[in-house]
Amino acid sequence: MSANPRYGRLDQPLESRRTLLPRAHYDPEAFGQVSERIARFLGTARFLVYMTVFVTVWFLWNILAPADLRFDPYPFIFLTLMLSLQASYAAPLILLAQNRQGDRDRVQYEQDRARNERTIADTEYLTREIAGLRLAISEVATRDFLRSELQQMLRELECQQRDGDAPAG
Repeated sequence: MSANPRYGRLDQPLESRRTLLPRAHYDPEAFGQVSERIARFLGTARFLVYMTVFVTVWFLWNILAPADLRFDPYPFIFLTLMLSLQASYAAPLILLAQNRQGDRDRVQYEQDRARNERTIADTEYLTREIAGLRLAISEVATRDFLRSELQQMLRELECQQRDGDAPAG
């Protein structure tokens, strides 16, 4: 599917080559696996329960605790900031996980298509072979054909013997 090695796969975006910052060396596969684990966790009921408990504790602490221990008064601006920060990281991680899943699905589709093409080719080959065998068998005497011919000859012999043994009248 890749026409030119310089451009890589046509269904993948090009990586930018010029950056102002030095490149950080990291394993994109390992980063992708970690991001998929996080994205999978974000989509569970357990995460929703944890977030609900966290926000409830936050509310209760900042409403019921002594005034000098409260760190986020009533409009809960800091909580809003924390939830926005969490959402700003969650969205790209989910998109990254979806892109990786799309890549896996695309590769699986290509493998399935190739397997289907091989299966169709094998089926067509076997069909041609069976047709050839049928043609070859139609020219060869089969066991049933020989048996019926021998039975017919046996009846004819029996008829001839009866006719020959019959008394002349």
